[in-house]
Amino acid sequence: MLAMFMGAIEATIVSTAMPAIVADLGGFTLYSWVFSAYLLMNAVTVLIYGKLSDLFGRKPILSIGIIIFLIGSILCGFATSMKTLIIFRLIQGLGAGAVTPIATTIVGDIYTAEERAKIQGYLSSVWGISAITGPAVGGLLVQYVSWHYVFWINIPLGVLALLGLWLFLHENLAKKKHKIDYIGATLLTIAISSLMFVLVEGGSHRPWSSWQVLGLLTMSVVAFICFVYQEGRASEPVMPFSIWKERSIFIANITSLTTGIMLIGISSFLPTFVQGVMEQTAIVAGFSLTTMSIGWPISSALAGKMLITIGYRKTSITGGVFLIIGSIAFVTMSASSGPIWAAVGSFFVGVGMGLTSTAFIVSIQSTVSWQQRGIATAANMFMRNLGNTIGAALLGGILNNRLSNYLNEKDKSLTVDDANILLKANERDKLPYSVRNLLQDGLTISLHSVYYIVLAFALISLLLIFFIPKKEDSSV
Repeated sequence: MLAMFMGAIEATIVSTAMPAIVADLGGFTLYSWVFSAYLLMNAVTVLIYGKLSDLFGRKPILSIGIIIFLIGSILCGFATSMKTLIIFRLIQGLGAGAVTPIATTIVGDIYTAEERAKIQGYLSSVWGISAITGPAVGGLLVQYVSWHYVFWINIPLGVLALLGLWLFLHENLAKKKHKIDYIGATLLTIAISSLMFVLVEGGSHRPWSSWQVLGLLTMSVVAFICFVYQEGRASEPVMPFSIWKERSIFIANITSLTTGIMLIGISSFLPTFVQGVMEQTAIVAGFSLTTMSIGWPISSALAGKMLITIGYRKTSITGGVFLIIGSIAFVTMSASSGPIWAAVGSFFVGVGMGLTSTAFIVSIQSTVSWQQRGIATAANMFMRNLGNTIGAALLGGILNNRLSNYLNEKDKSLTVDDANILLKANERDKLPYSVRNLLQDGLTISLHSVYYIVLAFALISLLLIFFIPKKEDSSV
């Protein structure tokens, strides 16, 4: 729970602090890379850590992940530019890949199939606590101390998690020699890294038809094909595709990809809308996002009971409907809507995420054995992280591209980086009314483009859930 809390509070604190970080370090065009860099390493390493935990045990692999995460957090606090912050976020993400999936797998190990639904709901209280404390602490640190401390606050949490892990978790593993799939891990890294760079840079900084974009896209496709071939011949593959043959697991993983894209689109850019367009403080922006993490644990706790009474499929469908309701709230949001509207939309999305994610994890862990539980859990987390990675890159690219086109049409003297001014209250107030209004209109239209994409993925998610086998309704 301590390890999960560290990962959970990281998401809410950094999202709240990002406008202040961009205002201090500059480089609005690199905004999405701060999230993308972290999510890239998280997405790449989560499968590797999941597999290693099946081979060598949960305790040592989780410990290594926490230590790397703490090193990255310390370095992030010392960042002096957006570029150095992005590099340090890569290190932080390298460790983060171990934290949530292995902590979730440990829960699957400790409890029986009947207990997991209830316990997963209880564990979601971690997200609720982090939802309350994260934005509040993040907003207070940004406003009264410095944004650097939003990274350093991880240090005591990580140390406590390590102490608890080594004092109380006892594992008995049969010692045998394992063959790690280094080739598969390398090919996976190349495939995802190339794809993400294309999504971030394509259309905004480099034309889609440029040789760099086309070359990286080709590299990504080739690396992925080679990865699939390698996994078929490896004795202990990073991703055993046999687990994907179970239809319920396949649908759960694909839906986690689409909901991951939604999740990052809201958590990354909602504070920017509340601060830049609605002209609210960092604390208010943080609390508008907090309600997502309040709705999540409440619905997760309810999901534990719903899984037993109405089944996995109906619980997931209910979650999919809430995702659509929340997305509609963001699409219809305007400057005059106020932060309460944003908070309500966040809450509904949180309810949807809690119902679907809890149902997916419990079902997956009940379908596979201990020897595959680590990689099966990690595969689901990987798909959500991959969705986060693709979403941060894709939606960040759409935001930059849409805003750039709007400003070129209205006033060629303004650039995307001028949006930084909207995030600094004292500088924003000095702007001529016409310029401030123009920048806010451009940011509103650009963010609405992002939220329309989020709504589209909410609809796709619900459609996918309907393909879950109906037999899943009879039992967990």
